[in-house]
Amino acid sequence: MALTSERADAAGIRRRPGAPAGRTVSMRSRERRRTVGLGIVAWIIGLIFFGPIVWMLLTSLHSETTAATNPPSLFAPLTLSSYANFFGAASGASPWPPLINSISMSIGSTAIVLILSIPAAYALAIRPVRKWSDVMFFFLTTKMLPMVAGLLPVYLIAKSLGLLDTVGLMIIIYTSMNLPIAVWMMRSFFAEIPLEVIEAAQVDGAGLLLTFRRIIVPLSSPGIIATALICFIFSWNELLFASVLTSTTSYTAPVFLTSFVTSEGLFLSKVCAASIAISLPVLAAGFAAQDKLVQGLSLGAIK
Repeated sequence: MALTSERADAAGIRRRPGAPAGRTVSMRSRERRRTVGLGIVAWIIGLIFFGPIVWMLLTSLHSETTAATNPPSLFAPLTLSSYANFFGAASGASPWPPLINSISMSIGSTAIVLILSIPAAYALAIRPVRKWSDVMFFFLTTKMLPMVAGLLPVYLIAKSLGLLDTVGLMIIIYTSMNLPIAVWMMRSFFAEIPLEVIEAAQVDGAGLLLTFRRIIVPLSSPGIIATALICFIFSWNELLFASVLTSTTSYTAPVFLTSFVTSEGLFLSKVCAASIAISLPVLAAGFAAQDKLVQGLSLGAIK
């Protein structure tokens, strides 16, 4: 009886005074079954979300004839011909110009977003301006308008200024799209910084720039990295504005991906291979910053 009670205490289960030891063991068993059940559910949900990616990868490794069979042949011979066709420009267009355009637009817009959002978030969180809640609501309202509703005005303005089919125009578009959400995210990260730390630095004689560089940026670096990665992903995956505002010289990787869908012939394996190849930069960036991303997105959560 005493040994059972010690095991229950070691497991973190406190037996109520007067409760029998058998009930304590039953509670521990139910807690264990609950943990195992939640783990199984988590694995099932993960497989559901990861399954289409695995399916797309397998399809890209099959020939076009095998990929088009119904039902699909899972044990068909694997081949890298679709990837060779993609990188070898067998379709008649090289994938490197759109990939370079997407990288330039995504990195350029993300850098500008960070340069603009960090001071704005600092002013709204640590040194709040008057009616800062109205300012935040204004940023939020810019995301309420559907993107397609602003497509025609943007096209007419860009045409009148001679900016159609340019990388600079897309950087401006992506910056305006990602700036509101970046300000919202950065403000929540800056709001977690204790004001006592900033006040102590100011008492020691540190100015605004020194405090910002030595205190604020290091403490909020996970949030900054998370914001940068999300803005990069949004810019990389954008298709609507890129398909309308670019044509021959500045078209992006998602626009190039749509060219593989044709009305004649088989294209499923090529589309899957192109999708995997185009997704690799985003996957690599997410994998490299996964620790900072999880830490940054968890800031402000109730622990």
